[in-house]
Amino acid sequence: MKRETVWRGRIVEMEILDERWEVARHASAVAILAQRAEDGFVLGVEQMRPAVDRVTWELPAGLIDPGETPEEAAHRELREEANLCGRLTPITRFYVSPGFTDEEVFLFDLQDPTPCQGTPDETESITIAWRDPHVVWREVKDGTLATSGVTLLGLQRILAREGVVP
Repeated sequence: MKRETVWRGRIVEMEILDERWEVARHASAVAILAQRAEDGFVLGVEQMRPAVDRVTWELPAGLIDPGETPEEAAHRELREEANLCGRLTPITRFYVSPGFTDEEVFLFDLQDPTPCQGTPDETESITIAWRDPHVVWREVKDGTLATSGVTLLGLQRILAREGVVP
C-alpha cells in the first residue's frame, strides 16, 4: 500500500493511502468512568471544545503519552483532571471512527476512588462536574448538552447496570 503523509501536527498526521483514502493517524487515548456510591452521580469534566465550538461534559480522558501504557495514562489523567486515585479495571477498547482514523480509546472503570494530589495540565481549562447519568442522557438526547461517544458508552454501561435501556 502506498502511503503519502500530507500533513503532520502534534497529535494528528494526515495520510493518503493508495492515492485514494484519507486517513488521520491520531494518538490513542484513555477515558475513565467513575460513579459515586452515595448518589450514583458520574464524574465528568466541562471544557470548551473548539472543534465543535461548545462546552462539553465528558468523562475524564486524555492522550496516552509515548512510552505509557493505557493504564498508566488513565491513572495520570485521573490525577490531573480530578485529583483522584483508585483501582482501574479495563472495560473495553475501540476505534473512534475506523473509516478515517486509527484513534483507539481505552475505557476504564474506577473503583475505590480516593483523593490524591495531581498536577493539572496547564493547557487545559476544565471544571469537575459530578452529574446524574439520567439527566445527562436526557440533555444529550434533547441537544442541550454536548458530549463524546466514549462518554455515552460509559453512561449506557451505568444505566444498563440499573436495568435502564436508554
